[in-house]
Amino acid sequence: MPQKLSFTLPFTQDVDAYVRREFPEVRDYRVISKSLDARGAPRGRVPSFLYGIEGLVGENDEYTQGQSLPHFGALKAKPLIIGAGPAGLFCAVLLAEHGIPSTILERGEEASKRMLKISKFWRYGVLDPDTNVCYGAGGAGLYSDGKLITRVKSAHIPYVMQKLVEFGAPAEVAYISNPHLGSNKIRTIIVKVAEWLESKGSSLRYNTRVERLLYEGSKVIGVELSTGEKLYSDHVVLAAGHSAKEMYQHLMESGVAMKAKDFSVGVRIEHSRRHIDKIQHGQWCESPELGAARYRLSWHDHTTDTGVYSFCMCPGGYVLSSGTETDGLVVNGMSNFARNSPWSNAALVVTVKSAQLESQDLMAGLDFQHAIEQASFKVSKKEATGREIPAMTVGEFMRGQVSDRPLPTTSCPSHIFKTDVSELFPASVTASLREGLTNFEQNLPGFTREDALLMAPETRTSSPLTITRDRQSYVSTSHEGLYPCGEGAGHAGGITSAAVDGVRVAYAIMSKEKLLPPAAP
Repeated sequence: MPQKLSFTLPFTQDVDAYVRREFPEVRDYRVISKSLDARGAPRGRVPSFLYGIEGLVGENDEYTQGQSLPHFGALKAKPLIIGAGPAGLFCAVLLAEHGIPSTILERGEEASKRMLKISKFWRYGVLDPDTNVCYGAGGAGLYSDGKLITRVKSAHIPYVMQKLVEFGAPAEVAYISNPHLGSNKIRTIIVKVAEWLESKGSSLRYNTRVERLLYEGSKVIGVELSTGEKLYSDHVVLAAGHSAKEMYQHLMESGVAMKAKDFSVGVRIEHSRRHIDKIQHGQWCESPELGAARYRLSWHDHTTDTGVYSFCMCPGGYVLSSGTETDGLVVNGMSNFARNSPWSNAALVVTVKSAQLESQDLMAGLDFQHAIEQASFKVSKKEATGREIPAMTVGEFMRGQVSDRPLPTTSCPSHIFKTDVSELFPASVTASLREGLTNFEQNLPGFTREDALLMAPETRTSSPLTITRDRQSYVSTSHEGLYPCGEGAGHAGGITSAAVDGVRVAYAIMSKEKLLPPAAP
């Protein structure tokens, strides 16, 4: 049996030399976990890596292997998967590994062509409503994220990471804590995933927009495309992403069970990468072994029961315009695998309680988001061209006064213009952001430096709706045959959790067909 060993080493110490010296009985080993502890670095404590390894000692020892998957063969009708983001793709991958091909319907372009339209949007402000930063092969995470960090706990996470490695991700993704692929590497991986799925009999149909679901009583039996074509299946997986407003409207009109949920809105904060590295890594901030520094901040106002927190932190990254509508602006963040841009950014967002919205209509959260996005576009159109992103410095925001000083340089390819971003939000959101920033400065001195940039608005952190489903079968609580899945359905929040949710739904479909025992929640 391989031996599982764990130990902590200063980041400057070679792990191979340490294992050979301290564990001479180990003839070979592989790293199965690695995480950085730099909490004491600003106070002079040397950062360290926490390792877990699997070591071979006996002559017959072998590394733990994944279980081989049973092969079932095609179902009577291929499952229909709406959306080729991480949820939809990983649902299709697991099904295909069991010999069950599916049909994936994606409203946007394939990965190799998608970047051309996105670049045109960033450079000229020309938006394609069907192919943009949120729509197209790979989903929103393909060109606007790159992080595999997740807070969910799931036995499916190792499977997701290992599949990414098999499709071309660096080997470290399978074992490193808080893994990061970068948008540049995810693009090539998505192409390989698509090619592999097609080799297994699955069909990927791009530029294919689902107009509505087809119903037979309270059962979903297929979809109708924008062309009028109808496709039928006993299993329709809805993984359309968090920006599919038209689909939400259709579901509400069709009586599909949904409920409002809390969501968050706010800004992107951007610092020089060197500044964040110095804050977090202290005197070791230029050590290449540590790379670009990360942070995670949160604060809760107990008097108003409001949370303010950082989200989607992008070390050595870029702030991007990520809207999906011609009359709205949205920002998001991404970083490439090397994380070597001169800037680091993160969302700073405030929780918006669905119960506190003026309207209790199911679409109230979407309307709330849209109003902020429209206000941002209008001020951009008035003070710039409508393409540029509203921005101001942290110092200006905290004082509530815009100065005549020019803004610092930024990573944003769409460019920025100076305006009072606080006016884009309800007063309660602005007040919470200021209180949160004051608290964050106490926990991370230097975070609110005068020239740090705030860009707005960050409104698409998650869906403001949940399409409800049974905890065991993963089927809609109102409509048989419909499997709400991923971030857009309100059951995930990021690349990894969305992929995991796709895996869960795939298992649920196989359980429904009595190919596997009932899926666990």
